[in-house]
Amino acid sequence: SEGKFDNAPLIDEILALRHEMAQILGFDNYAELSVATKMAESGQQVVDFLNDLAVKSKPSAESDLADLKAFAKAEHGVEELNSWDVGYYAEKLREKKYSISQEVLRPYFPINKVLSGLFHTAQTLFGVDIREESDFDTYHKDVQLFTISKNGEDIARFFLDPYAREGKRGGAWMDECRVRRRLDDGRLQLPVAYLVCNFTQPIGDKPALLTHDEVTTLFHEFGHGLHHMLTQVEVSSVSGINGVAWDAVELPSQFMENWCWEPEALAHIAGHFETNEPLPQDLLDKMLAAKNFQSGMQMVRQLEFSLFDFRLHREYQDGIKAQDVLDEVRSQVAVTVPPAFNRFQNSFSHIFAGGYAAGYYSYKWAEVLSADAFSKFEEDGIFNTETGAHFRDTILANGGSRPAAELFDRCVTAP
Repeated sequence: SEGKFDNAPLIDEILALRHEMAQILGFDNYAELSVATKMAESGQQVVDFLNDLAVKSKPSAESDLADLKAFAKAEHGVEELNSWDVGYYAEKLREKKYSISQEVLRPYFPINKVLSGLFHTAQTLFGVDIREESDFDTYHKDVQLFTISKNGEDIARFFLDPYAREGKRGGAWMDECRVRRRLDDGRLQLPVAYLVCNFTQPIGDKPALLTHDEVTTLFHEFGHGLHHMLTQVEVSSVSGINGVAWDAVELPSQFMENWCWEPEALAHIAGHFETNEPLPQDLLDKMLAAKNFQSGMQMVRQLEFSLFDFRLHREYQDGIKAQDVLDEVRSQVAVTVPPAFNRFQNSFSHIFAGGYAAGYYSYKWAEVLSADAFSKFEEDGIFNTETGAHFRDTILANGGSRPAAELFDRCVTAP
């Protein structure tokens, strides 16, 4: 971000071109263009949503930071906690408070057991069956192929590419190989998805052992997959994940993560790789207690990113400085501020290279939708088949064929 590697002029150019494009298309700014195809009704609604979350979250974040400062001083003699120290001492505090780490949990999440629990969840909630195929063309020996059927009829397939390997792109994602659609000759093309992760490969005779974070990642990506594969729409542009408002597309994925934290579901997901012993109650209690550790600080950090992104595009004018906008946002929501030489915005690829321009708020928006949708399962039971079928028939079946707000309203209305 300095000298010949300084990409700040590129940021300025990207913002100017986006603003120009928005005005050519009849919008006041790029933020309004962005929300035109999203669930949010206006840019002001997005700003109000984020500001409301900030007001409610910042006191919790300040409390989190105070606890962390007190711990660092009492246990490690740290008089001044700098922003670059937060991650280190936060992990130390987590270990002290909950005596748990991802590595302690790993033996209880062998991948085959996790997949069995994942499929059990989908089968129970959505009335489908999932079977593994053995004879298929593949690009790597680690790849698995599964078929989803309903009432004895095949309705979709998906590839699972679970392990890290040399030359493979990092991260985890789901995308489509084929979309469900009615062909010109009248035949129905079934959807095919692929789920890609980067879990640690099996070692020797041991199966691949996942951290709980990785289990959550798998459920998240499978939620996207279900959105694509359980669609009943036959027009490709709005079938499955296609045509879904960007701020609603994370609803099924974040929704599925909830089962990773429910004791009733964990009874199916977890089992020691050597003995199939269930996750011990003390570990389960510690894991659940640690779930919301420093959630206030995590929330305001995401709100910082979201407000920076949206305000930068909504308030654009010639000469606007990204750093100035970021500084204003941090003064509003942040509880820790990095040093001046930190140039976070210069590497914020989500909004400058990743499709989230004036849309980073979608993560928090979908998180609220997910919580509302899951509350019905908390009332009826997390494996209630009627409630699961209602979610399937309102959210998963309709893809982008109806407005996201309409489908969500139908979803949270009792079946």
